[in-house]
Amino acid sequence: MVAMPLPVTESFNKLDHFIENSPIAIVKLDESGHIVQGNVAFHSLTQQTLYNRLPVSFSELLAVAKKTEAEAVLKKASSGQIPQDAQSFELILPNGVEVIVSAYFSPMSSSEEGNYLVVHLIDITEEKNLELRFAHSQKMQAVGQLAGGVAHDFNNLLTAMIGFCDLLLMRHPAGDQSFADIMQIKQNANRAANLVRQLLAFSRRQTLQPKILDLTDVLAELSNLIRRLIGENIELKMTHGRDIGHVRADQGQLEQVLINLAVNARDAMPTGGALTIATRRTTINRSNPLPRDLIAPAEEDTTIPNGDYVLVEVIDTGCGIPRNIVQKIFEPFFSTKAVGSGTGLGLSTVYGIIKQTGGYVYVSSKEKQGESGESGTNFSLFFPTVLAEDVAIAVAEIESVEKSTPLDLTGKGTILLVEDETPVRIFAARALRNKGYTILEADCGETAINLMAEHGKDVEVIVTDVIMPGMNGPTMIDKIIPSYPNVKVIFISGYAEDVFVNNYGAERSFNFLAKPFTLKQLASKIKEVTG
Repeated sequence: MVAMPLPVTESFNKLDHFIENSPIAIVKLDESGHIVQGNVAFHSLTQQTLYNRLPVSFSELLAVAKKTEAEAVLKKASSGQIPQDAQSFELILPNGVEVIVSAYFSPMSSSEEGNYLVVHLIDITEEKNLELRFAHSQKMQAVGQLAGGVAHDFNNLLTAMIGFCDLLLMRHPAGDQSFADIMQIKQNANRAANLVRQLLAFSRRQTLQPKILDLTDVLAELSNLIRRLIGENIELKMTHGRDIGHVRADQGQLEQVLINLAVNARDAMPTGGALTIATRRTTINRSNPLPRDLIAPAEEDTTIPNGDYVLVEVIDTGCGIPRNIVQKIFEPFFSTKAVGSGTGLGLSTVYGIIKQTGGYVYVSSKEKQGESGESGTNFSLFFPTVLAEDVAIAVAEIESVEKSTPLDLTGKGTILLVEDETPVRIFAARALRNKGYTILEADCGETAINLMAEHGKDVEVIVTDVIMPGMNGPTMIDKIIPSYPNVKVIFISGYAEDVFVNNYGAERSFNFLAKPFTLKQLASKIKEVTG
């Protein structure tokens, strides 16, 4: 039995039913650009505000910034010049939120209604946001790589500066008229080294020296400095929870985080206010999730693993951060301060340090509403709690290291020093010769292999840079070790130890000394390895 085709009127009625219930927003415009009809999805997109007002001009929905451009496209489409590709429009919803839609046009005509235009609107706001986040992550990665490379080169220069200062201090001890000048140079070089660590923190490549810390003790030591930084017109309140536990972090970097946040809080309270730094222990799980008002700096941080955390809150009573920029504050070079008043690297550095420490940072903020309204910003730092047995082990290790630290840094034996930076190589060679060692020098991996072929049986320790032109340090060692399995190796690098581990292999045992290092640190490391 052959099915008979439906009458035309019945066919159109069925099609109207599908259009009305389509998940895609569909709107009908007359020749003057007025909305005369829209399906359920369209009214849902515009938040049900047009049901009782039709017909209205489609241009009423358009964002002001792109309105002229969008109206020109609509005018051409209404006159029959239909764009071949989808057009992007920005619509303003009643609550002020912008949505981005992709518009497709279909010209229609009817003997009863004349010519009209059917527009299909697909909400692509989330897709555009994903594109922006991806572009932002690429920018962060590129700037981070640049900062890491610059920091590596600076660390080589600072190693030479600090090293030659140490050599000069051996000839000009305290009391010599040149002693104060040399110490000034060395102190400024150490300050520069701290700035380089900030660059590496921003790129998440700094060499951390994590230790088991009690944050209550850290904050107690830091409180006087913070009081001086924020000024007398701002009240500092320190609130500590009981038995909050311990965390594993680099104390210097952690102090930098707290100082950056305190300075930002000070700048947000030019007429005075209160800064509260509070610590407590908290547990994140299904019954106690992350508070909804906390905003994550990146998409991957929107969820936090369940577990026990030490929470540090830095709370100010300042002007607050506008909702539309609160997610941008962790971006590099983004700053709300006047030109010349800030670099925009403070919070991005905070984010880099916290992430490399294994923690999480969130922000919540409230702008002032009216003269008597409250405002302020709360930065919440979550650090995983260290188990009690790990704390006991760490304390025992510290006591063991303190007992085994050698007082006599002189020694004997042959050391192969491989370093492509000439000033660093000259300093290290002179320093170790002064301590009694015989030094073989090489400026690249290939030269080092040739020296080992001649003197390998005498060499006890190889001190080698990691990154060198041509053959790098780990590759060179892989070629040497089969012939000389008992030789000790110390890797030196201006990059972080964890970056080296990722490239060399976490399963191997190795000795590492981060640049910039002092004469004492180099001699101590040699003594420790040969020990």
